[in-house]
Amino acid sequence: MNPSTLLIVDDERTLARSIKLFMAEQGYEAEVAENADKALGLLDRLRPDLVFLDVCLPGTSGIELLRRIKEFDRNIAVIVMTAYGSIEGAVEAVKLGACDYIKKPVDLDELKLLADRACESSRLRQELSYYREREVRELPFMGIIGKCDAIREIIARIRQIAALEEPPPILIAGETGTGKGLVARTLHRQSQRASRSFIEVNCTALPATLMEAELFGYERGAFTDAKESKMGLFEAADGGFLFLDEVGDTELALQGKLLRAIEEGVIRRVGGLRDRRVDVGIVAATHRDLESEVKAARFRKDLYYRLAVITIDLPPLRERGEDILMLATHFLDTFNAKYNKAVRAIDDRAARTLFEYPWPGNIRELSHVIERAVLWSHGERLSVEQLSLAPSPQIKPPDSLPATGLAQGALPPEGIDLAAWERSLVEQALTESGGNQTKAAKLLHLSRDTLRYRLKKFGLSRP
Repeated sequence: MNPSTLLIVDDERTLARSIKLFMAEQGYEAEVAENADKALGLLDRLRPDLVFLDVCLPGTSGIELLRRIKEFDRNIAVIVMTAYGSIEGAVEAVKLGACDYIKKPVDLDELKLLADRACESSRLRQELSYYREREVRELPFMGIIGKCDAIREIIARIRQIAALEEPPPILIAGETGTGKGLVARTLHRQSQRASRSFIEVNCTALPATLMEAELFGYERGAFTDAKESKMGLFEAADGGFLFLDEVGDTELALQGKLLRAIEEGVIRRVGGLRDRRVDVGIVAATHRDLESEVKAARFRKDLYYRLAVITIDLPPLRERGEDILMLATHFLDTFNAKYNKAVRAIDDRAARTLFEYPWPGNIRELSHVIERAVLWSHGERLSVEQLSLAPSPQIKPPDSLPATGLAQGALPPEGIDLAAWERSLVEQALTESGGNQTKAAKLLHLSRDTLRYRLKKFGLSRP
């Protein structure tokens, strides 16, 4: 192990040299500076692990030097040395980031003990930081499983957002069960706020009156049961992320206050008289079409535009092709471990059923189906019977589509191009709706976001 490097800053040269010689005998590499200017000059060259700093220095004070050391590198440990009459200065130094202090005359054995403790603590912090960074580097998107184009694009977008020092609000849209919460947590884990809080709020769980108290906190006596003041979730998430799950279900009465908090970074507790500034990254998610909600006056237009600075649209599971089997295999391994089973594979008929099923509940439903199948399994392969999936309704093509050989749902011997048939349906819906995407989506029983995904998938220009 490399020896720790020590910088001793003290204008009492005899004491400073005694400390240097003693600490060198204990395995430390030590340098001495008799004032702040010389110490600052040594910082860049020496890069010390620890600084012994006298509070009372000529010229620039020890307190000011401490501030500048922390500005240079906040990870450098600082132990202040103080005479009996300047304990107040030592206390102030600790408040500013010094890890400990020792009174003069200095006991060298005590000094070594403090140095060993400070360096060990610093080493552990660096090690923890290293392993966190390595985990992010090696397992950057643990839990986001899939290789389809839409998922690859989402992962690329997460990487771009994570590189921002102060990301704007992010809106994650998608049907229920598509993994919006997982994407939100991945955004936090990849971001520069990863070491700070990630607070999740279920916007459907509480009425507006209680939700306001949860989000913004309250002061003692603000209402009957407010016996003590309570910090809100915005304050708890300060420096980190606040995840507003199903934000489309937020009551109108609360949306204006939510907008102010997001727009200005300012909140006021219920019953409070002063504003509190917070630095919170916002991630919101919804299964609703917020543009339609705005038109129906159920969601504020200004809040929608503030939340949708960056949008991530999650595709439904039925549109993810081979990802369905990848996810099913992942859940198979998960529930094998959970229930001590040994199901090794999914048989061909069961796999085909997984591909053909429409998955209205998306990934969440797939997880439940595989869990149930593993529970009731008796062999090494999952069968179609164990999946217990109801057959999906057969879809007949409109009469106006180009002839495909389909009659009453029967497939021609040579088969059909399913992608071309689906594209034809989308094109026809756009034609019949006069290019209105909202109407076209209704004709196809799709959300507008899902229709947009298909337009992009088939390379169709948006009217």
